[in-house]
Amino acid sequence: METINELLGGFATAMTWQNLLFAFLGCLLGTIIGVLPGVGPVAGVALLIPITLNLDPAGSIIMLCAIFYGTQYGGTITSVLLNTPGEASSAITTIDGYAMTKVGRAGAALTLAAVGSFIGGTIATVGLVAAAKPLGEMGLLVGPPEFFALMVVGISLLVALAGKSLVKAVISGALGLLISMVGIDPVAGAPRFTFGMDNLLDGVSFVAVIVGVFGLSEILSFRRNDVTPIVHAPGFRQLFPSRTEWRRSAPAMARGTGVGFGLGLIPGMTGSVSSLLSYAAEKKFSKHRNELGKGAVEGVAGPETANNAHANAALIPLFTLGIPASPTIAVLMGAFLQQGLTPGPSLFTEHSDIAWAIIASLFIGNVILLLLNVPLVGLWTSILRVPTPILTAVILLFMVIGAYTINFSVFDVYVMIGFGLLGLALRNLDIPLAPMVLTLVLGPLVGRSLRESLEISQGDFSVFLNRPISAVLIGIGLLILCSPLLKIRKPKALTEDPEA
Repeated sequence: METINELLGGFATAMTWQNLLFAFLGCLLGTIIGVLPGVGPVAGVALLIPITLNLDPAGSIIMLCAIFYGTQYGGTITSVLLNTPGEASSAITTIDGYAMTKVGRAGAALTLAAVGSFIGGTIATVGLVAAAKPLGEMGLLVGPPEFFALMVVGISLLVALAGKSLVKAVISGALGLLISMVGIDPVAGAPRFTFGMDNLLDGVSFVAVIVGVFGLSEILSFRRNDVTPIVHAPGFRQLFPSRTEWRRSAPAMARGTGVGFGLGLIPGMTGSVSSLLSYAAEKKFSKHRNELGKGAVEGVAGPETANNAHANAALIPLFTLGIPASPTIAVLMGAFLQQGLTPGPSLFTEHSDIAWAIIASLFIGNVILLLLNVPLVGLWTSILRVPTPILTAVILLFMVIGAYTINFSVFDVYVMIGFGLLGLALRNLDIPLAPMVLTLVLGPLVGRSLRESLEISQGDFSVFLNRPISAVLIGIGLLILCSPLLKIRKPKALTEDPEA
């Protein structure tokens, strides 16, 4: 009953006209980012953080969360209409989605994708409501050694699953840790890695680094002049699926919800993995499995439900334990920290009203996305008719403005450009970018918990082994990192991180 009362209080805050406007704008911008090729959710969320810095904490995070799950549906539009995924988790939708377009059922495919996204996202949010209180209270029982060990497991999972080479993933993670150490030491009060530059005393701007590494490097990596696609939006009457299509989609949506929710709880798993495994589940369990690949509605409804269930479920480890489950969630965590909010158990004790307002906004955002996307398919497809050079110029302009407005400093623009070039070099060397953003966000938290643990034990590192929970967690982290040495082969779907 207490949880219900807190959730109702959250709805009261989330349904003020200001927060409803932020949720609407977030869904709108998220859909546009999902439609635009070459941006992606990580760079998209980071790019728009500067415009939320002056908002109150609740409104800021509500808007950024709406951008995050809005991108999940935006990518579906290009997958279905153009056979080109707007973002990684919609890639598998191209198989049956585009096949449905070729037989005149694009409108039905987009509607089923929207409804599936709504169902998956809503059920995952219910899971967040149910898990928030017990997991948060459990998290309060752990001390700095357990928190440090928990961070080690989270980093190990993402590093191990982030690329084909563990060595390259570790290099990426180490770069993120080094960047996070720039600035004033929080304990000694001495400058670290600032090279005498006053602009680095507060550390390297997190937003400038992320926009450069993910956004600018993606723009710089384009090696061809893309032809502006010819898009034909489905008419209003074509948006309604038939009774048979509804009936066949229901079991696929149920399976997709289960797959997406389960995998969303695991750090290191991306939405694309959930989509792929949902499609594999349809290949195994669907009564119409022989039609998959030829325009089967199950091939659209299942994966699209899974990626939205995954997106919302990935917020559970963030809210309750302070662990970002994916690169995009890590960027969201950075936004939390910039607003003075620390995700994890303390979020529900120190900022309970804000936490429940954000959770309530997830329900509202899913409704907004459903009402926004289906009737306005024609509007989203019109964006695709804008010539690629113009879109690229507009995106670059927003990147520069966004980097500058963080601290109203040209130095941050230089930081963005520098890390854009670094990101391009890492891409060319096939070094994954996901571990860098994760360690960049978690670096200060890991350092703080490590110092607190050693202060408790008076410098004795055995404190991590003497406490059962931390010892088990560190053992799990080491086992994950050593798995390649034990010749444990990962499925191909898990070794490719499209978000990187």
